[in-house]
Amino acid sequence: MSRRWRGPPGDTERGSVVAEFVMVAALLTALTLAVLQLALALHIRNTVLDAAAEGARYAALADSGLDEGAQRSRDLITAVLGPAYATDVSAGYAPVAGQPGVRVRVVAPLPLFGLLGLDRGLEVEGHAVVEGVAED
Repeated sequence: MSRRWRGPPGDTERGSVVAEFVMVAALLTALTLAVLQLALALHIRNTVLDAAAEGARYAALADSGLDEGAQRSRDLITAVLGPAYATDVSAGYAPVAGQPGVRVRVVAPLPLFGLLGLDRGLEVEGHAVVEGVAED
């Protein structure tokens, strides 16, 4: 009869700590990367939205026009995110709360994995009421 040495009692799960660490570390790494990707996408969305709103406000000024407002949005987006995000910017007149207004529309890439993602996945609009000159 051969006897096998089984080690001390309670030592049957030897090496499982390493496996558990690897699984937990992989899960935490994936979760951290997902949160960072969401933060990047929200940063790009908020930056593009703010630039569209600023362009609409600029175009709505009495001494400004649609082209100047669209260019203002392009300049802001290019300064913060780069020219790839400012390729499709348009401006037009549209009513805002029943008043004559300006609408600046920006279509930009939406990052899904790092900076890679949907080419035209993000569409935002900025609105502003047109400034008028009071006539006496």
